[in-house]
Amino acid sequence: MNRTTRRTESTKKKPVLHLALELGGKEWKLAFAAEVGQRARLRTIRAADLADLVHEIARAKTRFGLPASARVVSCYEAGRDGFWLHRWLCAHGVENCIVDSSSIEVNRRARRAKTDRLDAQKLLSQLLRFAEGERKVWSVVRVPTVEQEDERQLSRELEQLKSERTAHCNRIQGLLQSQGIRLKVGQKFLDQLAEIVLWDGQPLPEGMRQRLLREAERLQGVQEQILQLGRQRRQRLKEASDATTEKLRQLIGLKAIGENSSWVFVTEFFGWRDFRNRRQIGALAGLAPQPYQSGESVDHTLGIGGGNRRLRSMAIEIAWAWLRFQPRSRLSLWFQQRYGPGSRRTRRIGIVALAWKLLIALWRYLQTGVLPDGAELKTA
Repeated sequence: MNRTTRRTESTKKKPVLHLALELGGKEWKLAFAAEVGQRARLRTIRAADLADLVHEIARAKTRFGLPASARVVSCYEAGRDGFWLHRWLCAHGVENCIVDSSSIEVNRRARRAKTDRLDAQKLLSQLLRFAEGERKVWSVVRVPTVEQEDERQLSRELEQLKSERTAHCNRIQGLLQSQGIRLKVGQKFLDQLAEIVLWDGQPLPEGMRQRLLREAERLQGVQEQILQLGRQRRQRLKEASDATTEKLRQLIGLKAIGENSSWVFVTEFFGWRDFRNRRQIGALAGLAPQPYQSGESVDHTLGIGGGNRRLRSMAIEIAWAWLRFQPRSRLSLWFQQRYGPGSRRTRRIGIVALAWKLLIALWRYLQTGVLPDGAELKTA
């Protein structure tokens, strides 16, 4: 009788210390565990006390009987601490991932307990599942390099300054309107301010006049910074030759796309992210609809949302411009055929679909250099 002999091999798992960080403004909660089902070791340290963090990691290894050379896998939620902690952890041999907060599972009860301690324990339990191979337990944030992160500062600062400029203009107009005066805030506003009189021919009260002067000075400072950043941006487009600038020039060459939109598209989206399919583009831009189907209920979508807010608003704005400046492109013809005869609400829904399709077309254009069907380049 022949017997089949099988060699059984067992691979012993290498010891790993799992660490979840719940980051706060004053304190950080640390939750440690070595394996699934183990009671978490919870510790509290001062925020950004890196020496104490190293000390607690060493103590946790001793507590769980792990060697000093054991791997450390950690995670924390994306937030105002940004990426510096991730870079520090990786530089010290810790395998870290940053988690998208909106992808973390939560209890569906209307009322649920929530503390930093419970959040750290929940984060740790999901980290253990993620380390065991359950990759869809949450969404991991792609971390840019220091240079890639720094490239986003110019367009973000410019966006913030323009928002401040609008706020100053609205405040000045509101103050004037409270005195019965309607005046457009322009370059000659300070000269016009000296000539403003009230309804009865009296000059502006001194307190109001001084306040308007100070507000106008703040507006002028913001305007000067906007012009300075605009010059800096144009100078880079003129002289730089790096890969990011080449993509900027490539997009600006298309009709309907200007400097503002190209900077947002490249620095926030296409410049450093590796997309594998069109679904990833729609999800990250917050333009992909979320399906909903349960039992016998009618299948429908939950609408759009999430993703990069800056990119989504700019993509929808450029989609309207695309219809105007690229009327013979395939995308514009598709929109006019499907949504053109509809109502205003239908067209507003359709523009979101066009924005998603346009982002996909621009992604392929930057990857392959092939123009979107029917699109035209700007003339010299």
